[in-house]
Amino acid sequence: MTDRQQKILSAIVEQYAEVASPVGSSLMAKLFAVSSATIRADMAELERLGFIKQPHTSAGRVPTDKGYRFYVNNFSEVPRSMSPERRSERALASRVQQAGAPERMIRNAVDTLVELTHNLGMATIGNQLYMGGLSNLFGQPEFMNGGQVRQVAQLLDNLEPWLREAAPNEPLSVYIGQENPIGRAAGCSLIISRFRSPFSDRSYIGTLGPTRQSYHEVMTLVARAGQELEEMLYAGPVINQNFVPKRSNHD
Repeated sequence: MTDRQQKILSAIVEQYAEVASPVGSSLMAKLFAVSSATIRADMAELERLGFIKQPHTSAGRVPTDKGYRFYVNNFSEVPRSMSPERRSERALASRVQQAGAPERMIRNAVDTLVELTHNLGMATIGNQLYMGGLSNLFGQPEFMNGGQVRQVAQLLDNLEPWLREAAPNEPLSVYIGQENPIGRAAGCSLIISRFRSPFSDRSYIGTLGPTRQSYHEVMTLVARAGQELEEMLYAGPVINQNFVPKRSNHD
């Protein structure tokens, strides 16, 4: 893949995330200041390599799971420190820090992820599950198909036991579309951050949304949520050793 083809793929992923419509060659030609014929040739090569595809109802292209994976691996590096100008990160950090009780910290982190990413937000502390934003998920245009909704429901039903069994060890894990161990045909991406908690050595927070999403933004916010919860839950004054997280499934 050439450097320009990589940039075209990145632009297609980002544009498709924003407008939810297949991306045409004319837009890319304007963006890269080359001819439409040149862009069509590059897009044809990206399609041949399996990074994008052409829906049969449109002349534009959309990313494939392989295309999203390449984008995440090459263009979505999560910063290690919070940028002072990122208001969304500051808002998330503030709501966790001001929560007080551990349960409220977890709820605030989940609810803030829902608000900022427009995905479903969830957190697991041991065997307890906190969830919110289900209407966000099923309100996306991707999930108008009943069969796909059932796949999403299957993924959600099995998410907690799978996390308990698999226990992903990476600080941030991204499972795209077919990479999901359950609900492979759901067209979803699961982005989760593992964090240390006094209540469980298997604590996670993350989001579930369509494969069409702003990966850099969501990955950054999920990573920040995990960092804030770990820091605050280990801050001595706020820990109540008798606290037992309660199961919470709310929209």
